[in-house]
Parts: sequence; structure tokens; C-alpha cells
Amino acid sequence: MSDIRIATPEDQILLEKEAKYCSYGDTVHYIEPPRIFSRCEGSYVWDTSDQAYLDLQMWYSAVNFGYSNPRLNNALKQQIDTLPQIASQYLHKGKIELSERIAVDAKNKFGLDGRVHFNVGGSQSIEDSLKVVRNATNGKSLMFAFEGGYHGRTLGASSITSSYRYRRRYGHFGERANFIPFPYHFRGPKGMTKEEYGSHCVQQFARLFETEYNGVWDPKVGQSEYAAFYVEPIQGTGGYVIPPMNFYSELKHVLDQHGILMVVDEIQMGFWRTGKLWSIEHFDVKPDVIVFGKALTNGLNPLGGIWAREELINPKIFPPGSTHSTFASNPLGTAVGLEMFKMTSEIDYGAMVMEKGKYFLAGLQDLQKRYPIIGDVDGLGLALRCEICGPDGFTPDKATLDYMVEEGMKGDIEIDGKRLGLILDVGGYYKNVITLAPSLEISYAEIDLGIALLDRLLHRAMKR
Repeated sequence: MSDIRIATPEDQILLEKEAKYCSYGDTVHYIEPPRIFSRCEGSYVWDTSDQAYLDLQMWYSAVNFGYSNPRLNNALKQQIDTLPQIASQYLHKGKIELSERIAVDAKNKFGLDGRVHFNVGGSQSIEDSLKVVRNATNGKSLMFAFEGGYHGRTLGASSITSSYRYRRRYGHFGERANFIPFPYHFRGPKGMTKEEYGSHCVQQFARLFETEYNGVWDPKVGQSEYAAFYVEPIQGTGGYVIPPMNFYSELKHVLDQHGILMVVDEIQMGFWRTGKLWSIEHFDVKPDVIVFGKALTNGLNPLGGIWAREELINPKIFPPGSTHSTFASNPLGTAVGLEMFKMTSEIDYGAMVMEKGKYFLAGLQDLQKRYPIIGDVDGLGLALRCEICGPDGFTPDKATLDYMVEEGMKGDIEIDGKRLGLILDVGGYYKNVITLAPSLEISYAEIDLGIALLDRLLHRAMKR
């Protein structure tokens, strides 16, 4: 138990009720006692005693455009007064126009015709993508995925998520993915540049197809046993690991040679987190399927989905009823999604995110120079990482990061005479990485404040 205070007597009553009536199966009880929040705006949330916390993880990158974004909130309010609900087997304007927006964008960027299929969230959309892939490959059910990869916690998504702890209690997963090493350069072999290591990882993967006895390829008929490779262009829960820029183009070449689809999971990195609509755009490849969710609606009415190439999802191959969700393509979600696209098209949103990301990364690099426990910092746009290590700057130190997270939740860091809290998210293979996903609307002053708060936490950690 930490010494995080319980804010009010009412909180104590609520926590007693929560302990009796609420499942602990979600992610609330990583810090004890859980904090209870009452309002949010911009980059901040407030607890029930009106203590402010700067949030540098924004609901796992679901609230890319800031809490209570007025423009997106108003789009939701206006939709509530016109067409708030409609069964998913019926059409409405928002579904059609949002599908068009995504599909036309993909055509312009990748030169591929495709269609959009909606569901209510990331894991559910991963499930739909598995159906699309299995259907298009004549029922092949085996997938490749990455070590460190995370695609959700439904049964199908768990089978392609590398962490065994998400599967352990639920029986045998006979079709668990074949997990391939990701080019995590900081923890890779020494003596290679980042690009050399990326090529090395691709070459090791390509070895699987050299002979039938490596278990995935029949050279006599030119067929792989595997249907698709599920990739997060930048690993999310795995610690915001950013691969070499040459990696995906070389990997896609191997996949195309062997008839294996590339399914790109943009659930956490999509919608401008990295300075582009899709993070895969940085890597000069054409995906076969894109899965999205989270920030499409800025964390308001849940909506996710997939874009897939026409050959994989046209009505002849993927007919009506292939999947279904009562709340898929809901009009509240599509209204917010459309407004998000309009909002981000009115300025050079990508350039803005890249400039802020460069500024934030420079602040992290300055901290790294002053604190030897920071082993690695990196970033692409406003997807940033800060890896906490032992005094040698390399040995993973989960305990120190856990301490920093709890200290941030106390709400007692003093900056310029004000008490603040700091909300951080923990990721990485060893749970020693601060995964930073601030609001894309964050101000430069708030970035400075975030660096100052991290400085205070690092100072406490070094002194303890």
C-alpha cells in the first residue's frame, strides 16, 4: 500500500462500495487506493478535492485532442439532438461520410482502393480484422506478431498479444501467434547501427522461409501456413519502441514474396499521435489492413474499425452479416470522428505535432544528461519514451518507476507555489518505461511544466 491520501470522506465511502460491488478485473487497482476523479479539461484532470494533475498519458492515447475539447464535444451534443441512435443494420449519413473520408485518404496515400468497417473499440476491431484475414486466406488461422506487441484482451486479440499473462488463466490457445523479435535497438546486440539492426531482424525472419523444415513454408506449392503479420508500427504497451525507418519496407518485401498480409494496428498510434494520421506513413509501405480506435472520437462515444483493401473486404468476399455489433457505426461516434477530421484538416496538424514532439524530446534528453537512471529516451511526434534503469543506465528498474508513478499521484509536487500531481503511464518489456502520450493540443508551457514535474520525481527517486 502507498501513502496516497484518500481525498474526502465521500471518497472513503465510495471506495468501500467499490471494494464490495466492482470487479477488480480491469486496470483500476494498479495503485492503492485508487484515485477518484471528478472533472477534466485540456491536459488536466481534477480529483474530488479539486487537486489538479497534469496528464501525460491521456487515457492511453485515446484523448489526443485534449479533455473536453469544445469543438468535438459540441459535435456530440448536436448529434444527440438530431439522430442520437440508430440500429447498426440501418444507414446514416455519418457512417457513409466518415468511411469515405478514411478510404479516400488511404487511396491518396497508398494508391489502394479499400473499404471501412466499424465496430465499437480496438479489441473488437482486431477481432473483425482476424475474420477478414481468415476469410480472405481460405481459413488460415495462424498469425505472426511481435514480441512486445499488444493488440487487446478479447480472446482473439489475446492470441496475437505477446504477453502470456493475458492468456494464462483462460485455457489453451492453440492458435497463438508466432512471436517475432522486434528491433528494440536499445536492448539489441551492440555494434550495430539502428538501421543495421532493423535489417538483421528482417533477415532473421526471412530465414523461416528458406526451407520447409523451418516450419512455416511449403516451397513445393509456394504457400505459407501463416495468414498475416500483425504489427504496431510503434509499439504501444511494449514501451513506445520506435523501429528503424528501413524496417517495415524490408519486412513488407518478405511478406509480399510469401503471400502474407500486413495488418497494421493503429489503435494507439493513429490519429496524429506521431505527426501523421497513421504512424505507418513514416515507413514507406502499403498496408493490407489498418485497425483503428481510441482517438477517432477523442475518447467520447466509443468507435473503432478497420480499413482493408478492396480485394479483402468487398461484398462478394465479405458479405452482409460477416460480423455484427449492436453499437457499430453509431451516429454519435461517427459525428465526432467526422468533426475530428475536419478540425485537423484546417491547419498543418502534422507539422504542429512534430514541432511539439521535437521540443518535448529535447526536454527529455536534457533530463537524461542529468539523471543516470534514464537509460533511453526517444520519440516520434508526441509518442515519447523515457526508460528508467539502474545506476548503470541499462539494467531495467521497475521499482523506481513504480515509485515515481505513485509519487506523481500524491498531488503534492510544488511548482511555482502551486501543488500539482502528474499522471504517467508505465509500459515496456520490463515495465520500466514511461510512455508519454500528452494531448496533441498541449501548450509549450505545459510541456515545460511536464518536464519540471518529471525533474522533481526523478530527484525524489534518486534521493530515496
